[in-house]
Amino acid sequence: MGMSTDLAKPFAASGQIARLSDLAAGVLERCRACGASQAEVSINEGSGLSVNVRLGEVETVERTGDRGVAVTVYFGQRKGTASTADLQPSSLEATVDQACAIARFTEEDTAAGLADAELMAHEFPDLDLWHPWDIDADTAIALAVQAEAAGRAADPRISNSDGAGVSSGQSLAVYANSHGFVGAERSTQHSISCSLIAGKNDGMQRDYWYTAALDADELESAAQVGRHAAERTLARLQPCALATGDYPILFAPEMARSLIGHLLGAVSGGALYRRASFLLDSVGTRLFPDWLSIIERPQLRRGLRSAAFDAEGVATRDQDLVRDGILTRYVLGSYSARKLGLATTGNAGGIHNLFVSANAEGGAAMLRAMGRGLLVTELMGQGVNTITGDYSRGAAGFWVENGEVAHPVDEVTIAGNLRAMFQAIEAVSDDVDRRSHIQTGSILVGKMTVAGGMA
Repeated sequence: MGMSTDLAKPFAASGQIARLSDLAAGVLERCRACGASQAEVSINEGSGLSVNVRLGEVETVERTGDRGVAVTVYFGQRKGTASTADLQPSSLEATVDQACAIARFTEEDTAAGLADAELMAHEFPDLDLWHPWDIDADTAIALAVQAEAAGRAADPRISNSDGAGVSSGQSLAVYANSHGFVGAERSTQHSISCSLIAGKNDGMQRDYWYTAALDADELESAAQVGRHAAERTLARLQPCALATGDYPILFAPEMARSLIGHLLGAVSGGALYRRASFLLDSVGTRLFPDWLSIIERPQLRRGLRSAAFDAEGVATRDQDLVRDGILTRYVLGSYSARKLGLATTGNAGGIHNLFVSANAEGGAAMLRAMGRGLLVTELMGQGVNTITGDYSRGAAGFWVENGEVAHPVDEVTIAGNLRAMFQAIEAVSDDVDRRSHIQTGSILVGKMTVAGGMA
């Protein structure tokens, strides 16, 4: 199958960044001419290639080329925002005019405005995030077919496929504001995935695997992805019912990071100033065992969420979130910080690379440490109440007996309260899942309620 690969090829990053920076400067000048007291502009461009195959046949080939401009103006403490996907001068002028018109008719907000000028980033180290993959559609399709074929050939019990995919994307972004700040970012992201089905009729089970990296050279091979997907799918065959009760829960690394995600949601500025968090007024209090720490490292080279500045131009820096079990700060941009009477933490746009400290070895050692309980490898549903911390989610995984996996389990519900769960963490292992900006190993929670299919 032949096709043009212009959008899949690396665009000239340095030239594009210069062009986007010039556009941003022009937009800010227009904002000043319209009377705005402050202004900011974000311009993004990206391109990508994504293919999906199923049963050896091509299902989709998608080439993307995206761009967007967002303009925010302030007239005192009145704010207006408008956006466009058209970079033509007339469209940019119209977008600025629209933002200004909106601002003139909005109510004043005492928390509105740019982040403070003295907080802007001044150093822009090379974070090594730019690794374009010069791959065309035919090669991507061949890799996806290879992944699926390796998985289907792994065992005759693999009865069907949900398909395999390969994707590659690259993006450029420029943020500028009327403090004189101009910052540019560029990054790439690549992945190979495979989803398989094993068994027959009512006994069918599905699972998947994927590899993801900034640099295609760091991806697992397509065949490895397929075989790993097959292993995970086969392991889920013939699940057994589980008696309802209170058990230790071991969250596999890719599930464990969701617990950290719930923490982030509860300590993020938006939830806090709306008073919609179970962790209100919790800075300085102990949330976790005293051996557990969580640190943010925004400027890590090749980090999946590395950046020298946040979405407002504020310089990022290494800083604790949790130290010796104690919550040391919230996660704030300038708006939420002002609403709370605090200072921004350089997290406008979200958290960067987060690392959870480990106190145990992974794999078999964690199973032995648990002894008897449930290893969770899949979570379903959104049953988490950020206001109360109540937690209830569908789960699947494996029952562990005498420190060893005994049999697969599905269609159970695990429940507890996040505050109690955090306190009940007994171990975090070193088997870190590197495919996320939240870097954590398996997490063992001493006790949770499990509702199974047996009385």
